[in-house]
Amino acid sequence: MIRRVDLRGRVAAGEVLNLEALVPRAVFDVEAALDVVRPICLDVRHRGLEAIREYGEKFDHVRVEDIRVPAEALKTALEELDPEVRSAFEESIRRVREVSQDELTPDIASEPAPGGRVTQRFVPVQRVGLYVPGGRAPLASSVVMNVVPAQVAGVPSLAVASPPQKEFGGLPHPTVLAVCALLGIDEVYAMGGAQAIAGFAYGFDGCRKVNLITGPGNIYVVAAKRELLGEVGIDSEAGPTEIAILADDTADPKHVAADLISQAEHDPMAASVLVTPSEVLAAAVEAELPTQVAQTKHHERVAEALAGQQSAVVLVDDLDQGTAVVDAYAAEHLEIQTVDAEERAGLITNAGAIFVGGWSPVSLGDYCAGSNHVLPTAGCACHSSGLSVRSFLKAVHVVNYSRDALHEVAGHVLALAHAEDLPAHGAAVSARFPGEH
Repeated sequence: MIRRVDLRGRVAAGEVLNLEALVPRAVFDVEAALDVVRPICLDVRHRGLEAIREYGEKFDHVRVEDIRVPAEALKTALEELDPEVRSAFEESIRRVREVSQDELTPDIASEPAPGGRVTQRFVPVQRVGLYVPGGRAPLASSVVMNVVPAQVAGVPSLAVASPPQKEFGGLPHPTVLAVCALLGIDEVYAMGGAQAIAGFAYGFDGCRKVNLITGPGNIYVVAAKRELLGEVGIDSEAGPTEIAILADDTADPKHVAADLISQAEHDPMAASVLVTPSEVLAAAVEAELPTQVAQTKHHERVAEALAGQQSAVVLVDDLDQGTAVVDAYAAEHLEIQTVDAEERAGLITNAGAIFVGGWSPVSLGDYCAGSNHVLPTAGCACHSSGLSVRSFLKAVHVVNYSRDALHEVAGHVLALAHAEDLPAHGAAVSARFPGEH
């Protein structure tokens, strides 16, 4: 059901391991997808709303005349939301909001010289398009993860896009609409895929263009974000989900198997990777997987993901090698279930989010930990961060020097301007002190 990658003894035998090449990876060819999305983006740029409607009919199999979700539909969706589910969302919102509030950064003022002050101001992006996937599951929790940090950051204009659903009359999933209403978002569009990203990037009749697009999606959404980067800002290229679990023989194989399955449930391209020095744990997890997979609702999808080349049990010499392997993998979600889990988590530099110990499963972070579940995938955690308040803020330097402070440093400015053969730069300073330079 899941393959093995055995790294044991290879270093001792003198082999130099390229861990980044050895760890399991999905084939996620964004470049190839660009050939598909590029004409869609150009079409939306030139034909706007009509193109978005046509692509919605083609890909989502439903034609939506008014893609702006009516206020009444949002209100109805919230009224009809199951009270228990509403209570769970309210708690999720509370926790994410509390963590987000703590992420807010005050302005930073520096005085590199008497009378010379540089202040770094953090200002919110003015308009953001938030993408919420439809696909195999209505990821209403992504509404929380996108909207709450943006609201805490102070973004004044927020719009949400989610694919139209044929079974709901061309509206996004009602749970998605209900959470939008719960959060006070009234600008919601029934559009998905590359056409939604292009619609936000260029704007169309009834929808102003945005400055930033955030949120996960399929490979075509990711490709559209890459194609339109520069026209608009993006958070990251978040593709199929990943879980890596670093575990030793203190981990419960039933829990490890359940956690691997939980992420495989998302998509046949989802990656589930166990890294362990314990042959006993590996065998126990491998024995447990078929039983649990057979009992889960989406067993076909899960089985395909676990059998894919992106998933594996990786056997290592020891936990130190295992730590190096998961750090090279740079997983979207990394669980550490070892005897020294908290200390070992401190050794990790590359992960979207780290879940420490046996009582911190990834699904907790998906919903109610207070952390954000929009995270970098495909190894991008080595250079990118998950969604947070900082994703919605820009840093602006405000420079305020007095006459004396400028006079004191003027000679250095002139020297550097001449060194770079930019004498007019120096003249802009010397003009303020005639006869001195």
